[in-house]
Amino acid sequence: MNLILTLRILGSLLLFLGAALFTPLPFSFYYGDGVWSTFILSAVICFVVGGLLFRFCNSPKELTVREGFAVVSFGWTIFAVFGALPYLLSGAISSPLDAIFETMSGFTTTGSTILTEIEALPQSLLFWRSLTQWLGGMGIIVLSLAILPMLGVGGMQLFKAEVPGPTADRLKPRIQDTAKMLWGVYFLLTMVETLLLMFGGMSFFDALCHSFATLATGGFSTQNSSIGAYDSSYIDGVVTLFMVLAGVNFALHFQILRGKAREFFRSEELRVYLGIILVATVIIMIFNGVGGVYRPFGENLRYSIFQVSSIMTTTGFGTADFELWPVLPQYLLVLLMFIGGCAGSTGGGMKVARILLLFKHAQVQVFRLIHPRAIRLVKLGNRPVDKDVLQSILGFFALFIGVFVVGSLLVAASGMDLVSAGGAVVACLSNIGPGLGSVGPVDNFAHVPGFGKAVLIICMLMGRLELFTVLVLFFPSFWHK
Repeated sequence: MNLILTLRILGSLLLFLGAALFTPLPFSFYYGDGVWSTFILSAVICFVVGGLLFRFCNSPKELTVREGFAVVSFGWTIFAVFGALPYLLSGAISSPLDAIFETMSGFTTTGSTILTEIEALPQSLLFWRSLTQWLGGMGIIVLSLAILPMLGVGGMQLFKAEVPGPTADRLKPRIQDTAKMLWGVYFLLTMVETLLLMFGGMSFFDALCHSFATLATGGFSTQNSSIGAYDSSYIDGVVTLFMVLAGVNFALHFQILRGKAREFFRSEELRVYLGIILVATVIIMIFNGVGGVYRPFGENLRYSIFQVSSIMTTTGFGTADFELWPVLPQYLLVLLMFIGGCAGSTGGGMKVARILLLFKHAQVQVFRLIHPRAIRLVKLGNRPVDKDVLQSILGFFALFIGVFVVGSLLVAASGMDLVSAGGAVVACLSNIGPGLGSVGPVDNFAHVPGFGKAVLIICMLMGRLELFTVLVLFFPSFWHK
């Protein structure tokens, strides 16, 4: 692996992070929270370190797959470390581990938090907290491809390593154009949601922060009670709609903007994704109604579909404590935690496409047992799926379950009960936010022991980069020429 080239690109990403650290300044000056100097100092540190790496690490070689994996994995790590500087320098979070946990949760769009009094934070820090999710949502590497021409060489390696899902599709011939199209759709949806939330009574600041978190499927809120603090059916409806949209492959949104609505609804994965949300909502409504949790139909629909959409898309916003619901709805929500959103969306989890192909592959295997001479291919959207993709999905599924089990045991070994440990790991590995037990929808991660937090930080990174990108770094052959 070309370490010099990797360090040079990491330096350029630190320069970008330094520029991003200036964006909270207008909010700091407007609200007079006195934190502006913290962001300037944090930006200077990023500029110095990034500038030194960019200046002295020169390499004429081209970026390969190995450097692509390394840049994405280490890039997310250094963003979590240097992005934690505003929390530490301002004194809002005193523990470096806690600050890195909060920032990694932001950039990986997990939404798990160690903060107990969110509303006590200065507005500029709340904005930075939401911005980390927005940048991480579509992918900091994809954004860098769009604005840093020097990453255009070998850029597809970075794109494939970062974009979530079984495959990475180009929307344009050049990777920079693809990144720009993705971010154009992302920015447009963010602005539309911001305007709709303001129409519902939110301030511009709150609307913007919640739009950042919604489109990134991150779940960070400016309120301790999340979206539930506004107690508005209109706001719940708007956020639910955009959570569902954020869980859809952004390439399909691009087709809508091009006037090709038929391509949008032809997606088999999309139909299954919407079907899962619909069926889960109906089942949960039935049990909540029978159990007397919500009596009026409208209230039952409002809270049930919000929690289903929030968990399915791995956003993690909350308007109700689902741990007070009947047992079956809770188990159903846990199942949705593992599934996640569509491939090519900002959602986490295993992705609907992978789950769908796993079931189709199993169906074909059973069919071949009955008809051993028959030829039947696994298809997605009437297109045959390559065997390499199926093998990759099977490997991903096995790794996901394996990491979940090992992570749960490690977090439990730090002193947590097994239910809370498992809930915390699936929440971080699927980038959801709230878990079960002591890390449920109305709790936080402040009480998790230090070792447990370290494990969860790794789970967040592995979940956001879909396991393989991080795990390849642990193979000795990866580092050999």
